[in-house]
Amino acid sequence: MKKLFRAFLMCLSMFTVIPVPAGAWDEDARPIMTLFLPVVGLIVGGLWAALAYILRLLELPELVTGAALCAFPFLITGGIHMDGYLDVTDAVKSYRDIDERRKILKDPNVGSFAVLAGILLVVTQFTLFASAGEDADIYTLLIIPTVSRTAAALAVTVMRPMSVSEYSGAYRRGVRKTHTVTLCVLLAAELVAGFVFCGKYGFSMLAVLLGYCHHVWRAYRSLDGFSGDVSGYALTFAETCGIAVYALI
Repeated sequence: MKKLFRAFLMCLSMFTVIPVPAGAWDEDARPIMTLFLPVVGLIVGGLWAALAYILRLLELPELVTGAALCAFPFLITGGIHMDGYLDVTDAVKSYRDIDERRKILKDPNVGSFAVLAGILLVVTQFTLFASAGEDADIYTLLIIPTVSRTAAALAVTVMRPMSVSEYSGAYRRGVRKTHTVTLCVLLAAELVAGFVFCGKYGFSMLAVLLGYCHHVWRAYRSLDGFSGDVSGYALTFAETCGIAVYALI
């Protein structure tokens, strides 16, 4: 039980800015850490939905509401997924050979493709949130990050990592088939829950899953392997797909 709790704290500290007790890291718990990504997604989604509820009660201008809801996921995660989105965009859009694309992926400098992609992403999400109707089901925001992170955890478990990825080596040797089964069951349950509790907004969760699958495979093929940056790239785009359905359905 202690190992599971440490794995949860490790996952929470790595993928959010929520403070956790010092000394929580345990290398032995690394292989099960990503099993708690859906829980982290549920926490992020719960806070996101709570913010949307408060903003609705305050009856703030639509632009203010749009800006706050757009900014929240980037702030609560410390921009870790956006960082992957920008890095992979630079690499994939370079259309260089595989070695050069991988060098660009690890380059700390920000390229023009990343800047343009980041601006377009933020503008798109802001516009969608500002355009969402007053009757939009805010509970959708609870499940969108949960689905995206469950898909990410599943990708980490089943996709071949790049040799330079943090998910290769000791981590891969600790992954078991039960991890894959557990995540598949969770993902299916989340999609069903989306339609049961959110009605037509359940299509937002389906959009998240399809968006993640499409972009993780695109980046995987371009870079010949999986990495944390690839997952962040796919997750960021996937949540934008979910937000689009949430705002426009």
